[in-house]
Amino acid sequence: MPPSGARRAGQEGAPQRCPAESPQGRRRPTGSPRSGCKHCGIPARRTMDSASLPLFWLWSLWALSPHPSWVCGQQATQPHSIRIEGDITLGGLFPVHARGQAGVPCGEVKKEKGIHRMEAMLYALDQINSDPDLLPNMTLGARILDTCSRDTYALEQSLTFVQALIQKDTSDVRCSNGEPPIISRPERVVAVIGASASSVSIMVANVLRLFAIPQISYASTAPELSDSNRYDYFSRVVPPDSYQAQAMVDIVKALGWNYVSTLASEGNYGESGVDAFVQISREAGGVCIAQSIKIPREPKPGEFDKLIKRLMETPNARGIIIFANEDDIKRVLEASRRANLTGQFLWVGSDSWGSKLSPILKLEDVAEGAVTILPKRASIEGFDQYFTTRSLENNRRNIWFAEYWEEDFRCKLTRPGMQPEEGARKCTGEERIGRDSSYEQEGKVQFVIDAVYAMAHALHNMHRELCPGEIGVCDKMDPIHGRTLLNYILSVNFNGSAGTPVMFNENGDAPGRYDIFQYQLTNTTAPGYKAIGQWTEYLRLNIEEMQWSGGQKDIPSSVCSLPCNSGERKKMVKGVSCCWHCELCDGYQYQLDEFTCEMCPFDMRPNLNRTACRPTPIVKLEWSSPWAVLPIFLAIMGILGTVFIVITFIRFNDTPIVRASGRELSYVLLTGIFLIYTITFLMIAEPGVTVCAFRRLFLGLGMAISYSALLTKTNRIYRIFEQGKKSVTPPRFISPTSQLVITFSLMSVQIVSVVIWLGVQPPHSIIDYEEQRTPNPEFAQGVLKCDMSDLSIICCLSYSILLMVTCTVYAIKARGVPENFNEAKPIGFTMYTTCIVWLAFVPIFFGTAQSAEKIYIQTTTLTVSMSLSASVSLGMLYVPKVYIIIFHPEQNVQKRKRSFKAAATAVNASTRLSQKGAQNGESKDEKPDSLTKVTYISYTELTMVPT
Repeated sequence: MPPSGARRAGQEGAPQRCPAESPQGRRRPTGSPRSGCKHCGIPARRTMDSASLPLFWLWSLWALSPHPSWVCGQQATQPHSIRIEGDITLGGLFPVHARGQAGVPCGEVKKEKGIHRMEAMLYALDQINSDPDLLPNMTLGARILDTCSRDTYALEQSLTFVQALIQKDTSDVRCSNGEPPIISRPERVVAVIGASASSVSIMVANVLRLFAIPQISYASTAPELSDSNRYDYFSRVVPPDSYQAQAMVDIVKALGWNYVSTLASEGNYGESGVDAFVQISREAGGVCIAQSIKIPREPKPGEFDKLIKRLMETPNARGIIIFANEDDIKRVLEASRRANLTGQFLWVGSDSWGSKLSPILKLEDVAEGAVTILPKRASIEGFDQYFTTRSLENNRRNIWFAEYWEEDFRCKLTRPGMQPEEGARKCTGEERIGRDSSYEQEGKVQFVIDAVYAMAHALHNMHRELCPGEIGVCDKMDPIHGRTLLNYILSVNFNGSAGTPVMFNENGDAPGRYDIFQYQLTNTTAPGYKAIGQWTEYLRLNIEEMQWSGGQKDIPSSVCSLPCNSGERKKMVKGVSCCWHCELCDGYQYQLDEFTCEMCPFDMRPNLNRTACRPTPIVKLEWSSPWAVLPIFLAIMGILGTVFIVITFIRFNDTPIVRASGRELSYVLLTGIFLIYTITFLMIAEPGVTVCAFRRLFLGLGMAISYSALLTKTNRIYRIFEQGKKSVTPPRFISPTSQLVITFSLMSVQIVSVVIWLGVQPPHSIIDYEEQRTPNPEFAQGVLKCDMSDLSIICCLSYSILLMVTCTVYAIKARGVPENFNEAKPIGFTMYTTCIVWLAFVPIFFGTAQSAEKIYIQTTTLTVSMSLSASVSLGMLYVPKVYIIIFHPEQNVQKRKRSFKAAATAVNASTRLSQKGAQNGESKDEKPDSLTKVTYISYTELTMVPT
């Protein structure tokens, strides 16, 4: 029985050197198969042959490794490995010890991950060797090595597996007496079971593939190992982390999380697992990575406290995806407790966490609610029976079992030549596993057994095809070619130790089957890991069975941004697809989708929650509107007044005042005034083709008729008195017929223009949605109106305004005509007042173009202005005449007729006297008798003078 803590690699003394030298006087490098001088039993030395140059780096590494085999014959057996004789030898790599500190390669013994798994291989070999149907008449042996949980150390150890495959030239090796040495070849390792950590498997796989040695891992899950071009001799009975990462992405999505951070232990397992998670989440979408933090292989003091602070830089990312080894998991939980952040983080652990108790021991409150994943496995009862019966007496083949015994039972074994530690309890050897210590089968035991059985089935199938009917290893299997064995390994398909199929795909990967656990502490009768689902290509998760920190049932959130409200779009944060700012779809926008606000069609507006568009209400100026009351009142009163005056004029058509007013032009003027009042009703009426056509026609026509008549009358007065100053000959075209022709000629311009407009652009009604498109869409309205813009209205009125201005100019020129001869003065007052009305109209009309009440203000302003201008004309020109006709009929009598010559002579005389009186200093009020007589000459006489 080796003593407890048997010497491991790197702890052995320097070997005794053989005094033999090569003929060239150079020493042979160490690391060759065991050989020695037949006289002295000391290993011989040899020189480097040029044929060995392709493997020079490997030889150099072997020469520098801490376990040379060039020792005396009795020291050839290496105490750091387990060697079991057999017809076919399999290699084994297990992390029996943890990684050492401060330059020491190996640390304390690992009970579960190391001893349990290693014993599972021994158990499987025993079962296979005792099975008459599997590899009959052949036994499997083993060379099992300790990797000490360190990839570089494992690489040195794995060189043991390739010793027999390195061809060496020993022709120049001689013992000191000149005789050739006796060289004993090491056993040939045909395949390797292991390793555990992905980083170790990657390192070892790079060496084994050089010598075509197949390798089956029971625990390495790094996605990198699925690359069949780089790791073509590597297979595994556990699914790769790409499946595990997919399962974890599905878990995160099922929990409604979209913003998580990742933690990875430095090395292939952690980094590859996180890379796979990040890649799958990016391809699937919907999950963003807040931070990806790597835990150093050799963390400095305070490193984990800094790590927790970094995680708190993104406090919304509460979900932590962790691909780390047990030690790192434990230290992360400890740092979280020190930071008083228990319950802050929501852990999602990989299979390295699984359902283990060691990472959360005394940290249960911090780990509460952690969701972990583990390849689907079952406890192997046969192994439990095997392992619990192991003792120091019946398990001497396991050179590390003594260390496990001391660790498991917390006692010390007595060793020859060593004094026991004071206060340490001595081991009696009567202790029993599971009785005097706690025991729970390690999670990967099943996979270790399946890996050994997969190799045995491959060898069995290979023997059946290459050596049919032969017993033992035949010539075709001596030696066993690695490529051929690999093909048989990839072809195996059998039910494993747990009853599940064991098979490999073209990349050497096993199918993905996972159990999902949650660590529950409160509201449960048995605190611990509870199975809450499983993943086999798709997720089945029992959300209702989950509970979180403090026993709460509601799933805590781990999102970067909360969902936006209705009518808000997501404005993504650059570079982080799961983070956004919510922006309200403003104005006339509605939420097309979660990222886009779209403008509603021009005839629609968004609904209250801005998720769709609705029709914009249509309005028009109603008869009952307050804005229509004043225009309608003025129009009705004006129409009544106009009709009354027309009736009066018709009734007294042959009276002097009516005749003196110029009956023909008066009727034309009154018709224009009537049309001006009438346009009010057309402007308020519901727009249609007919209404819009009449609006175009009558809007400017009434004013054109009125001001054409007034302009003709004013021009006639002006020409008569201007002609009288020059001669007694009357001016041309002053007869009623001429006046009507001139009036209708002026009117025709307006009529022709409107007719052309109607022909070029037929009238129709439109709904103007821009006129009342207020900033707040709730007040937006479509206006039903005729297709007349503000500019077209002004253009329609422009000719009438031109006539009005011209008439005003003539009224100003005729202001010097004597009073009793001057009907131009009332016309002048009419035009002055009208100009004032329309000067007020223009700024009001255009100043309200942007008002929400535009339709009402502009229509009211236009109709009121037109009614006022018509009322001014009616009141100043015809109300006084009607008043005389009705209330003072005595003044409505015939005057003495004069000829135009006599009237003109009187006017000229009056003018000369007026001028002379001014020259003599007489006041304007003091008129001579001759002028007094002239004043009785009425303009009536002028209007009745025949032409």
